[in-house]
Amino acid sequence: MILDCSKYVGPCKCGREHTLETKKVVVEYDALDKFDQYMDEVGLTGKRAVIYDTNTYNLPTLKHVRADQEIVLNAEGLHSEKGMIEDMMRQLDHPDVIVAVGSGTIMDFGRYPAYHLGIPFVAVPTLASSDGFTANICSAILNGQKKSTPMCAPVLVVADLDIIKGAPARLVASGINDILSKYISLFDWKVSHLVAGEYYCPMVADLAQEALDIMREAADKYAATGVADHEAMTMAQMKSGLTMQLLNHSRAASGAEHLMAHLVEMQPPRFENAEGIHGECVGVGTFACIKEYHHLASLPTPKAKPFEPLSEEWIREKFGDRLAPGIIKENENDVLATFASQNIVDHWDEIRAMINEIPSVEEMEALYKGCNAKYLPEHIGIDPSLEQEMLPISAAIRNRLTLVRMLRVLDFGE
Repeated sequence: MILDCSKYVGPCKCGREHTLETKKVVVEYDALDKFDQYMDEVGLTGKRAVIYDTNTYNLPTLKHVRADQEIVLNAEGLHSEKGMIEDMMRQLDHPDVIVAVGSGTIMDFGRYPAYHLGIPFVAVPTLASSDGFTANICSAILNGQKKSTPMCAPVLVVADLDIIKGAPARLVASGINDILSKYISLFDWKVSHLVAGEYYCPMVADLAQEALDIMREAADKYAATGVADHEAMTMAQMKSGLTMQLLNHSRAASGAEHLMAHLVEMQPPRFENAEGIHGECVGVGTFACIKEYHHLASLPTPKAKPFEPLSEEWIREKFGDRLAPGIIKENENDVLATFASQNIVDHWDEIRAMINEIPSVEEMEALYKGCNAKYLPEHIGIDPSLEQEMLPISAAIRNRLTLVRMLRVLDFGE
């Protein structure tokens, strides 16, 4: 399957003109056999630096693409941290194009230097465990805090299914989790548009929904048969990632549920033992949101409360002195202060109806179990006694309007 990305660009009924750096996405068996051809088709020539980690470089199924310079990073302890990426940049020998081969972490080692050097980069994913491969977002740790920063997207993505099909079942489940999270991210975006007038693009939302529908069908099949449709699963990831480029932010792909992954990576007090790959953490966040949102829908209509900013005392208690300064800064201009909380109450019947369109707790739990996916706090090293605190704490990590964040200005009388 080859996706020509030009059909998504240009003037849109949302009033904006969308652009994409990604010109072509290839999801096929033996795709790397035609790598040079695909490079020519999108006009990428010149000196190539190809970046791997040791695990990827030594994959027996991997066909190494032609390189003028190869950089192989030690996989042990490697993560998307600004200092690590900049250390790698010093090894680059004036390339014209960077090719990143591997997981989502390696993509940041391609995306970040390409952006700062003003050159194109190409993504060769070796698994489909998240939707970041076609995104233009670099999710790196800066001063201990996870930050998602717009940078450059790959001009070309070549996903060779002969490699991807060899991924462990854990990574397949992680990829499923990352796309099923769109049940929450799309809901949060629609509600924010409804109550606060946040910009919303139906075309981009439809693309995210298409990715979700593709993955849901594949997940149902996987749960029932144990057979993974790698082509469908991978293409769902790629389409979801394109929404981030089209918007120049992750709104369609990331809501309250994704902040669980940031919480795990930041490891504030009481969460020091939390660990898990991105999709696993997102799965836990998604299931927690599904439970919370359906519970809220079962309650009487809330009353509006006056906005109060997060107190420094609360932030320091929940995040500790190491992380508190970044959280305080992130919440300085709280999005909750930009609209009347009564708007949420006035639209509560519509919000309740939208929640009821989200699959039930029972349906999602059965699907997660069928896919052997992680979805409970204890699955990622979080004490179950912290379950009620996970969502409000994680909501403070990013100043993004979600229903979880809105709970601060709602009174359900419980």
